[in-house]
Amino acid sequence: MKRLSPLDAAWLAVESDDTPMHVGTLQIFSLPSDASDTFLRDMVQRMKANCEVEPPWNDKLFRPGTIGRILAPAWKVDKHIDLDYHVRHSALPSPGSERELGVLVSRLHSHPLDFSRPLWECHIIEGLEDNRFALYTKMHHSLIDGISGVRLMQKILSTDPDKRNMLAPWSVAPQKRDRSTPETAPTIPSAYREAMKALRIQADTLPRLTSAMTRLANAARHDDDRLTAPFTGPRSSINRRVTGQRRFATQHYDLDRLKRLAKQADASLNDIVLYLCGTALRRFLVEQNNLPEAPLTAGIPVNIRPADDEGTGTAISFMIASLATDEATPKARLEAIKTSTRIAKEHLQSLPRHALNQYTMLLMSPYILQLMSGLGGRMRPVFNVTISNVPGPEEPLYYEGARLEAMYPVSLIAHGGALNITCLSYAGSLNFGYTGCRDTLPSMQRLAVYTGEALDELEGVLAGAS
Repeated sequence: MKRLSPLDAAWLAVESDDTPMHVGTLQIFSLPSDASDTFLRDMVQRMKANCEVEPPWNDKLFRPGTIGRILAPAWKVDKHIDLDYHVRHSALPSPGSERELGVLVSRLHSHPLDFSRPLWECHIIEGLEDNRFALYTKMHHSLIDGISGVRLMQKILSTDPDKRNMLAPWSVAPQKRDRSTPETAPTIPSAYREAMKALRIQADTLPRLTSAMTRLANAARHDDDRLTAPFTGPRSSINRRVTGQRRFATQHYDLDRLKRLAKQADASLNDIVLYLCGTALRRFLVEQNNLPEAPLTAGIPVNIRPADDEGTGTAISFMIASLATDEATPKARLEAIKTSTRIAKEHLQSLPRHALNQYTMLLMSPYILQLMSGLGGRMRPVFNVTISNVPGPEEPLYYEGARLEAMYPVSLIAHGGALNITCLSYAGSLNFGYTGCRDTLPSMQRLAVYTGEALDELEGVLAGAS
């Protein structure tokens, strides 16, 4: 049995029919030139044939009921996992368009996971136009975050287009099969040592943690403090209650193009991403005659996983920044975002690494309490929208000779936050995934179009300034 961290357990605690807490990845592949007519059917059969499954794919809840997963959240190994249930083969009406794929993924992402089983599904989708197929995989957020999720799906891919008979993402590699270490029950002395270690860390970090939280509280009360604090964003149409149905849209851009703009603007790539999202949201809300006077704010997950850490679970902190949607001109909007993110980074970096988990729980506790109490979407949001940028593989990758053409993140939303925008880089492109509530945000796909037009506009502004 393996207990969950407080943050991982929180994703289970806020799960509901309207707010399923799973995240996903959509990978689009082109079939190899020598693919047989049964290529995908054979691939699915191979994926299911190896029933030796490794963590976290074989982790299921120790007590899957609502009370059990809230009061005693822990994983146990499913020794009889049913891959016929978890691995599914679907087809679009050939030739399926990108729009039809988006409709299918929206529907698949709307369905909650079965808590009596390991919390994941993989859907192989054939029939995509231009001789392509897709792989949509979803997993509960209590098992993975953005970084660990990308690593899970990337580790079985290869840079060699000629490699065949490759493992499924959940399969145990042959060299690992005889190296399993039996789980040992914790002893009283070891539990005591762990408790004392935790107390020492808390004592060491308490002064700086207190200082950081005090600064946030002061920033919320004083406009002259440029740090963006929780609950300072306005209520808007993207911060209402949500239903269980999702809508998914994508967009992708040349990564070098965005990096050139960042260099021209003396900004970071993340600043450019926030600018594009903020500008698209501003136009979206203006067209609805619903743009708040105060600027929208973004909750930005920050990876705190060490570079050599290949574990799963959640290892993120958060910072909050202004999207400057109150600024009418592109240049002023970009400068306001740059200032806000710089101050937010400085604030987060003032904390030692070992204090970031406690800081994250303190920062996110109002958000979690809103969802658990039913107040989400009924009061001022902690922040208006989640915007994340996840680094992905830099080289083209292959599975069974099929080239991975694009990879899009499919994220989660909750009451009070009907939109999530997550970006994932891959092989020279930056891929945007927009996940929204179908009922709360009709016409959400316009945001993808407006992001591209915001990019064109920014290029013109910066070219004129140089």
